[in-house]
Amino acid sequence: MSGRAQLMWDEAVTGYDFGPGHPMDPVRLALTMRLVEAYGLDRAVRLAAAKPAGDSTLRLVHRPDYVAAVRRASADPGSADGSYGLGTEDDPAFAGMHEASALIAGQSVGAAEAVWRGDALHAVNFAGGLHHAMPGSAAGFCVYNDASLAVARLLELGAERVAYVDVDVHHGDGVQAAFWEDPRVLTISLHEHPRTLFPGTGWPEEAGGPGAEGGAVNLALPAGTGDAGWLRSFHAVVPELLAEFRPQVLVTQHGADTHFDDPLAHLAVSLDAQRLVMEACHELAHEYVDGRWVALGGGGYAVVDVVPRSWTHLVAITAGQPVDPEAAVPQEWRDEVYARTRQLAPQRMTDGLRPQWRDFGASGYDPADRLDQAILATRRAVFPAHGLLPLP
Repeated sequence: MSGRAQLMWDEAVTGYDFGPGHPMDPVRLALTMRLVEAYGLDRAVRLAAAKPAGDSTLRLVHRPDYVAAVRRASADPGSADGSYGLGTEDDPAFAGMHEASALIAGQSVGAAEAVWRGDALHAVNFAGGLHHAMPGSAAGFCVYNDASLAVARLLELGAERVAYVDVDVHHGDGVQAAFWEDPRVLTISLHEHPRTLFPGTGWPEEAGGPGAEGGAVNLALPAGTGDAGWLRSFHAVVPELLAEFRPQVLVTQHGADTHFDDPLAHLAVSLDAQRLVMEACHELAHEYVDGRWVALGGGGYAVVDVVPRSWTHLVAITAGQPVDPEAAVPQEWRDEVYARTRQLAPQRMTDGLRPQWRDFGASGYDPADRLDQAILATRRAVFPAHGLLPLP
C-alpha cells in the first residue's frame, strides 16, 4: 500500500456557492487551498481530481426523484419552491448546483476509492463533509451527502465494517439516517446539544435501528463546552468503540465550527484542540484500520480566521508533515486574504493555547458535572450493545 497521502482538489468546487451573504462562503475553500500551497503541502501529497459523482453513485444514498429535482433546480433556480428542501433560506437554488454538488461528492468518493484500493494510505477532501443532506432532501447547506456516499462506496467495494466519526458542531444527522439500520457502519457524532442547535437531533438515545442497535452513537455536548471538555468527551467514547467494532476503514468529518469564533454555534473549542483531535484520528487510524483514513471537511463559518488554518493542519497531518502551531502564517497568504476579503489574516497557526484534558477512565465520573453526565448518557445508551461497560 502506498504510504503517501492524497488530497482531492478541483478549483471548480468553489462553484458550490449559495450566493452573497450566505454563511457557506466558498472563499473558505479557496483560502484553504492557497494556505496548503503556501506551506508547500501540495508537494507533500498526491493531488488528484475525481470526476463528478454520476447518477448511479448518487443513488447509493439519494432517491432518484431527489436527484432529478436537484437537476431541475440547477437548470432553473427560480423554479425551486422549497420542495425537496431546495429554494429555502438555508439551501437556495443556484445555477450549476447539481454540477458543483456532484463534483464535491465525486471527490469524497474518489478519496474512499483511493484508500480502499491502496493507492493512498490517507485521503482528504476538505470541500466535503456535507453531512446534513438526506436521501430525499437538501438540508443545512448540504445538497448531496458526500460523506454518506463515501461510506456507501466503501461498502460497495467490499468493506464489511466502516466507522464514521463526526466532530462538526452540528449533529451528523444525514449520515446517521443513511446507515440507521446497517450494522456494517458505526456512526459517531460529537456535537452541540440538540436543545440549542440545528438540526435538533443527536440525542444519546438515538442509537441505531433494528438489527443495528448501538450502531449510531451521539454525544450531545452542553453549549459552552471548551477544549478540556471536548477532548475529554472524544477520548471517553471514540477509542473504545473503535477497538470493539474493528472497522476496516475510518472516515472522519472535521467541521471547524466547534471553534469559539464561529458565528453559528455555541461551543468554545480552539484551533489547537481541533488539531489534537485530528492527530488523535490519525493515531486511531493506524492503531485500528492499518492507516486507512478518509478525512473530510464540513461546517465552519469563520471563513478567514479559522477554517483555512484548521483544514491546513488536517492536510499536513495526513501528509505526515504537521505544521508547527507557532509557525508564522506565510505573508503571501495573508496578502491573498486581504485581496479577496479586505480582512486581516491571522499571523500564526495557533490560538496560543495548550489544551489539557482529564481522561474519563483515569479520573472517574463526576455526577454533578454536566459534561460527565453527557458522556455517561452516551456510554449507557450504546456501550452495552458493544459488550462494553458504561462506567470504566
